[in-house]
Amino acid sequence: MGRSRYKIVDSKLPHFLTCTVLHWIPIFTRQTTVDIVFQSLQHLMKESLNVYAYVILENHLHLVVQSEALSQDIARFKSFTAKKLIQYLADNKVKQVLEQLAFYKKAHKNDRAYQLWQEGSHPEWIQNDKMMRQKINYIHQNPVKRGYVDLPEHWRYSSARNYVGQGGLLDVNVKWQGQV
Repeated sequence: MGRSRYKIVDSKLPHFLTCTVLHWIPIFTRQTTVDIVFQSLQHLMKESLNVYAYVILENHLHLVVQSEALSQDIARFKSFTAKKLIQYLADNKVKQVLEQLAFYKKAHKNDRAYQLWQEGSHPEWIQNDKMMRQKINYIHQNPVKRGYVDLPEHWRYSSARNYVGQGGLLDVNVKWQGQV
């Protein structure tokens, strides 16, 4: 039996995903670390990843995405971002965070010194337009509920801007209605 009860039902269908930094360590507190996430997503979007919504907070991110090879794309995303973020932390001598990433690393991850992401991404299949709206609203309300901003579109690292006709930092697909 696998480690998670969450499964990608059909990679051709949109899924809500959560990627969490190991032990909820705040990594995305600088523009440079968030840019690494955007760089990876943009690369995958050029190949096959369709992003409908996202939010990046200090220690996790949520996505609604779709791809022909969703499991592989998420694995590539996590691998690339982990390598780049650990390199950034090492280059900038952020020893305390690196020590935490080493300390909380799972024992079976003996092929590396650090682990950045928690295992899994808890995929939830988006079954219809109502569920898609609910997940996108949840994503966009996340920084509001945490008290970081008053309106979802004020959070810089979110697709909420795209959904109110403003330019977002990542060009997402807002034309999904009737396709789910």
